[in-house]
Amino acid sequence: MLKSMPDYSIRLPAWTIGENALNSVADICKKSGSRAVIIGGHRAMAAIADRLQAVAEKSGIQIVARLWYGGEASEENIAALFLDAAVQTADMIFAVGGGKALDTSKALGYRLQKDVYAFPTIASTCAACTAVSILYHPNGSFAAPCFLPSPPAHTFIDTGVIASAPPRYLWAGMGDTYAKYFESTMSSRGDELAYYHALGVGVSRSCLDPLLTYGAKAYQDHREQKVTEELTQVILTIIVTTGIASILLTADRIIDYNTGLAHAIFYALTSFPELGIEENHLHGEVVGFGVLPLLLVDGQREMFQTMYDFNRSVGLPTKLEDIGLDPQVLSKVLPKVLQMHDIDHNPYPITLDMLSNAFGQLQDKA
Repeated sequence: MLKSMPDYSIRLPAWTIGENALNSVADICKKSGSRAVIIGGHRAMAAIADRLQAVAEKSGIQIVARLWYGGEASEENIAALFLDAAVQTADMIFAVGGGKALDTSKALGYRLQKDVYAFPTIASTCAACTAVSILYHPNGSFAAPCFLPSPPAHTFIDTGVIASAPPRYLWAGMGDTYAKYFESTMSSRGDELAYYHALGVGVSRSCLDPLLTYGAKAYQDHREQKVTEELTQVILTIIVTTGIASILLTADRIIDYNTGLAHAIFYALTSFPELGIEENHLHGEVVGFGVLPLLLVDGQREMFQTMYDFNRSVGLPTKLEDIGLDPQVLSKVLPKVLQMHDIDHNPYPITLDMLSNAFGQLQDKA
């Protein structure tokens, strides 16, 4: 039966992209007030904070402090920042860095009812354009999603800064991005979808095609620190397209269509800190690997081969050993996968035998 929220509003991302993206700060951010606090990671602030502060103060926006986000997107770090005097007196938050720094700042801004402006310094996730913060426990294990009424007020994507960052972040970002297509189309199969869910599933196709077309070239350009049209297309796909899909797919604050087996595998692995997934690997790197068993479980043999070949072409993982794991860990990890809420909404029940067979096929192919 077709269902939808009776009344709803959806706010989609606004963004500026280019090597001079920060020049738009004055026109866009002054509506939020005259005092801003910069919150982010150490490396991110080293990459962009000086230039951001200069642009902001030239336009009459005072930077009252630069604060480290705490190293983890956790309730504990959000609470500590909430009590900081500089944060309390600021009119807006300038969030700089990668996914965890941005998610910390977004949740903080929501609780303070202050505008958040995002300045991603890497293209590893869609966090800069989404209306959700993924929160973790202090030990790095997954805690819960924190749904927000809107994405950041505006996202400034400085392609020069991103091109200068370590290319492994773009590499991992591609894995997280194409997972959106496979997970949303699988989890929504056979359902009568509300308008926003159907639109989100449709948008998700654009999370895959540009990567297959431009991904390998963009990754090479990134390694050479060259801002090219191919790199720009991939950055937009990772940050903006996936963010739009995510907002539409979670408009009613459920994760049914915004996640799936690839993320269940990732979160199951992070449930065992001794495996070192959070410490040694990036989110999208592991999620991109998780797409391969997803496709095998779902019987999509032709698409499995396409994605297997793509992963090999850019060096993304194709076997457990690529993420530092011995196949023997499957005996404890796979039962945990089945406990993840990411696969609660699936067109059919996923069983332990299905997972074991999929990972067995994957290992045999290595």
